[in-house]
Amino acid sequence: MEISSEHLINEFQKMIDDSQFDGPLKITFEAMHQGYPRENLCRFLKARDDNIAKAHTMLLDCLNWRIQNEIDDIMAKPIVPEHVYRAVRDSQLVGMSGYSKEGLPVLAVGVGLSTYDKASIHYYVQSHIQMNEYRDRVILPAATKKYNRHINTCVKILDMTGLKLSALNQIKILTVISTIDDLNYPEKTDTYYVVNAPYIFSACWKVVRPLLQERTRKRIQVLQGCGRDELLKIMDYASLPHFCRREGSGSSRHLWTEKDDNCFSLDNSFHQQLYNFVKKQGEPKERVAPVKQGSFHVDFPEPVLGDAKIAETIKSEFQKLGDQNGLLNGLGNLEINGH
Repeated sequence: MEISSEHLINEFQKMIDDSQFDGPLKITFEAMHQGYPRENLCRFLKARDDNIAKAHTMLLDCLNWRIQNEIDDIMAKPIVPEHVYRAVRDSQLVGMSGYSKEGLPVLAVGVGLSTYDKASIHYYVQSHIQMNEYRDRVILPAATKKYNRHINTCVKILDMTGLKLSALNQIKILTVISTIDDLNYPEKTDTYYVVNAPYIFSACWKVVRPLLQERTRKRIQVLQGCGRDELLKIMDYASLPHFCRREGSGSSRHLWTEKDDNCFSLDNSFHQQLYNFVKKQGEPKERVAPVKQGSFHVDFPEPVLGDAKIAETIKSEFQKLGDQNGLLNGLGNLEINGH
């Protein structure tokens, strides 16, 4: 991440000091920056194109959101009962496969095969925020220690395997998650790599693209096939997600097999460690009172485009492709919802 000038950071810090940045705001800011306050000020400056006033407003909005929704305590609020947690994990495919050569954690997202249909939207939002917080509180500090330099961003690989027209039913929840990240976890992802994109991806992208912030769109790179050859330029083979090991024009000595680690699996070390971390964080409160059943509700913004506009855009894009490919069969049954 490019570092904003010292002058801008100093001015930003002065604005915070002048606004009596104390009490709950100070506490939650300390929880968020994890010992690197200036680097976090830099993130918000960059997210607002070095406009100090806008960065200050964005930071205050973020901190108030964290206070109002008790984000500092969300790691002590496990998704229970366990079968609901398993259902969320099986339908919201996320994992960690390793580190880039620069030490950035490599996070994988199974966009095409995630269904988001096993629980309410609140469970998926809770799950996503918990993974964000685990990344910021555990994964990134561990990477900083391992590579002996401050690491505050990650790389995300978006797997489009299995992407179908019906995936657009999840457009609302995907937009909510993206917006939460844009507003409250800015500048946390260095690059998004799209791999295994089927032919319908271009139409889906035209629907999703207007819902993303411009700075997010600029970081998205669509790679050919599983992207193995391109990704091996920035990471070792061992850090490739399992879905990036299947093909490529390079050496064939590494063949993908079913025995390779599936980073989406609950048996993967990332998910085991995350689950145990949340469980341990919740133990003190469990001794005082039982964990409340049900999802942990977090305020989230409505999508920029309304459901009707999204549906109209989807239909328009697929009309351009659908006649010759048979994609319009069943289009009339497509529903836009947030589950």
